[in-house]
Amino acid sequence: MPKKVALKSFAWVVWPLLGVGATFLMLRMQQPTSVSSAEPIQNASSASAPSFTLTNVNGRSVSLSDFKGKVVILDFWATWCPPCKQEIPDFISLQSQYASRGLQIVGIALDQPDKVRAFAQQNGMNYPVLFGTDQIAALYGGIEGIPTTFILDKNGNIVTRFEGFRSREDFESEINRLL
Repeated sequence: MPKKVALKSFAWVVWPLLGVGATFLMLRMQQPTSVSSAEPIQNASSASAPSFTLTNVNGRSVSLSDFKGKVVILDFWATWCPPCKQEIPDFISLQSQYASRGLQIVGIALDQPDKVRAFAQQNGMNYPVLFGTDQIAALYGGIEGIPTTFILDKNGNIVTRFEGFRSREDFESEINRLL
């Protein structure tokens, strides 16, 4: 009997790890439409944001250059990440409140496309949600954990990099000084 319990416990540990591994392998196989050949950023303060063109949840190409002249919150996230999901209502609210003043939030999902599409629709995400890749994550200095969020000024320079959950107030404080 104890051997059976040990095997069941082992299965509860192994199956989720296999699922996470499969997700990362799938993300590695996806390719962006195009990515600049710029070197990865080393310092998130005052570095020019690497350009990219990625596909959004509607199948359209979206480039970082589409948001030239705006303050951009660039959020790397996934549907399976509780802190990421906790930030999204604040991003929706900030997009609604500050879009007319020049704010653009852009989500870069490091997740399975079908899950991202369903999540974006169910949660009424009112900003572009793009499918990211390891290549994009590497260009942005390596995304070791999510959420990782960059704030870009109107000139496309990275002025702030947040790792982990941040409150609406943290984002609002940063964007108010840039708008």
